[in-house]
Amino acid sequence: MITLNRHGHVAEIVLDRPKAHNALSTEMAAKLAATCAEVADSAARAVVLSSSAERSFCVGADLKERATMTDDDLMRQRPVFRSAFGAVLNLPQPVVAAVHGFALGGGTEFALCCDLVVADPTAVFGLPEVGVGLVPAGGGTQLLQRRVGTARAADLIFTGRKIALDEAVALGLVDRTAPEGRDRETALELASSIAANSPVALRAAKRSLRHGASLDLAAALDVEDAAWRTAALSGDRREGITAFNEKRRPEWPGV
Repeated sequence: MITLNRHGHVAEIVLDRPKAHNALSTEMAAKLAATCAEVADSAARAVVLSSSAERSFCVGADLKERATMTDDDLMRQRPVFRSAFGAVLNLPQPVVAAVHGFALGGGTEFALCCDLVVADPTAVFGLPEVGVGLVPAGGGTQLLQRRVGTARAADLIFTGRKIALDEAVALGLVDRTAPEGRDRETALELASSIAANSPVALRAAKRSLRHGASLDLAAALDVEDAAWRTAALSGDRREGITAFNEKRRPEWPGV
């Protein structure tokens, strides 16, 4: 259900339940959280979240599984799902989503949990949960408004409507576009360009972006200062300066 591929310093986490269009089951959610934990503790400098399904990124929760569940079962599933979305959101490395086809419900939320979203012309986004008596709860109500603004998020969430690539780009939900069928390739190229940089600086910069986003400016600048100090006292900073002066590529120690 989840496959982990390595491409040099890039880890690729693949949603790999193609016959179900990557519908998120309890088992798949648990495996995703475990895979993210493995990647978080690895030497990977950047991560790509992709899909093996031909026509889908992820179509959200497995409603066939949920049809058999009691209320108690649903409540027991909830922390497993929260753990899966949280694991993607809290990866310390920069994360790039590679989206094609349907990214609905949890599929859109997985994209929102990533730092950057690459999508091809087949991509369709949407948070249709209100149509089945639920609310987006893989971070959808919070992450979407942080990306596109509260009113635009309300439009998408209250109507449950689907949007194609052009509107997703206009709203700021998608950061880079790819030719049809090349979302994964484009995302891996982007992640590789990110991974060429200092792993210490990348993780510090991500912490600063994430932690500072909900703070007032003065507090956010303190977060930024702490990130700078972490990088400034690292072996990566010393190697970066040396490599620059010697006109060569850095060989990052990662500490």
